[in-house]
Amino acid sequence: MSSELLGLVIVVGAILVSSVMYVVSGAYRREDQNEVSDRGRFLLGSFVRSWLFWFLSPLERIAVGLRISPTTFNALGVALGISAGFCFGTGNLNPGGWLILLSGAVDVLDGRIARAQGLASRRGAFLDSTLDRFAEVGAFVGLAVFYRYSVALTIIVACAMGGSLLVSYARAKGEGVGVICNVGLMQRAERLLLVGLGGILDPIISQESNLDPGTLLASALILVAAGAVGTAAYRTIWISKRTV
Repeated sequence: MSSELLGLVIVVGAILVSSVMYVVSGAYRREDQNEVSDRGRFLLGSFVRSWLFWFLSPLERIAVGLRISPTTFNALGVALGISAGFCFGTGNLNPGGWLILLSGAVDVLDGRIARAQGLASRRGAFLDSTLDRFAEVGAFVGLAVFYRYSVALTIIVACAMGGSLLVSYARAKGEGVGVICNVGLMQRAERLLLVGLGGILDPIISQESNLDPGTLLASALILVAAGAVGTAAYRTIWISKRTV
């Protein structure tokens, strides 16, 4: 068994065991004091999202106890995103995928820690949203480097990055005119999950088949590009109808 496959099996096992513990302990029934009400829908459902918050809660409590600033987690998310881009650019797709998922986990923690410490503010919300874009761009630049020998795939990466930025831009501009918009299928969580899993699984699938390295990840990026551009267009129409 390859090290990539072994790592995946261990993580999946931990997820399954912790999911059972989450249900058996009754934690899924408890009200989450640090959750926000205007969060968009997650494609995998509210159970998966609430389980993730519960799974990360020990780290959250440690950070709150040590009074670690939420901005530290913002900066860590950027560092992880750029590191993922470096891994992608150098052909190390598996660690790049894991780093993308870690970046998403850190992104979950910063806002929750801010609310738990009573530090939630407009400045924090601005930094959180803006630095998330830096992390995404860092990862996509690395992907563009990896696919630089294919014009078609480089265009796909550009569309995925542009669509991802437009999804956030449409929401920000909507809020600027008084319309809260969190609709659409390809939000940040879904984008991170697709790119992360694509990077993690690509070397494993490539080793067991005749696929060229990067083929599976490219398929994930096509979904991200189509979904992100589609979500941005849908949000544009959705918001414009409510600003007449």
